[in-house]
Amino acid sequence: MNNESYDYDDDFEYATDAYERKDYKTAYKVFFALAEQGDADAQNNLGNMYADGHGVPQDYQEAVKWYRLSAEQGDADAQYNLGSMYQEGQGVPQDDKEAVKWWRLSAEQGDEYAQNNLGNMYADGHGVPQDYKEAEKLFRLAAEQGIATAQYNLGWMYTEGHGVPQDYQEAIKWYRLSAEQGDADAQYNLGWMYDNGKGVAQDNKEAVKWYRLAAGQRNEYAQYNLAMMHDDNLDCLSSPN
Repeated sequence: MNNESYDYDDDFEYATDAYERKDYKTAYKVFFALAEQGDADAQNNLGNMYADGHGVPQDYQEAVKWYRLSAEQGDADAQYNLGSMYQEGQGVPQDDKEAVKWWRLSAEQGDEYAQNNLGNMYADGHGVPQDYKEAEKLFRLAAEQGIATAQYNLGWMYTEGHGVPQDYQEAIKWYRLSAEQGDADAQYNLGWMYDNGKGVAQDNKEAVKWYRLAAGQRNEYAQYNLAMMHDDNLDCLSSPN
């Protein structure tokens, strides 16, 4: 590595360290200098600073500007971020098709968050024709990388039989992986599976355990079902969400 590239990398590391210390003024100054030289990582980080209002006034349009410069160089993180800005309508008009475009580019590079979000778009038919098989494929890619929401989504696909044959045991496998990471929806659904004996032996104790964890995160379905169980009124339980 020549001295010029070493200094360049050293500057980026210096800026990253400053950002992590919440010395946003220093981080911005260095990231901006690098971004103007065309560094894609610095451009993406500068976009993050504008999106979050760290060291600068929050400015979604400016965030989009820097995300786009980075994304057009092929940076997967920036492609994901730019897709999110289009999906939320932040700094740009809301546009599901543009969100899909950028998330697809990021997902093809293996970004697990883009894979999960793109899976949601296919599952819901937003920006693309509804396609459960494509959604299942993308959820699985993200789930296998440990993304809790993707694990929940894949469990839901198996519960409903969307894109895959209905399989409660497989659903439980993915709900459990997600629930153990703290996903409230997965905790609720896992509780429901135990409550109703779907894919497992019916077990009130396990149902209460998972409902309670979900209820602690303000999951209204779990709170309701816990109340019903405490009243021994088990016939009134709501279904998986």
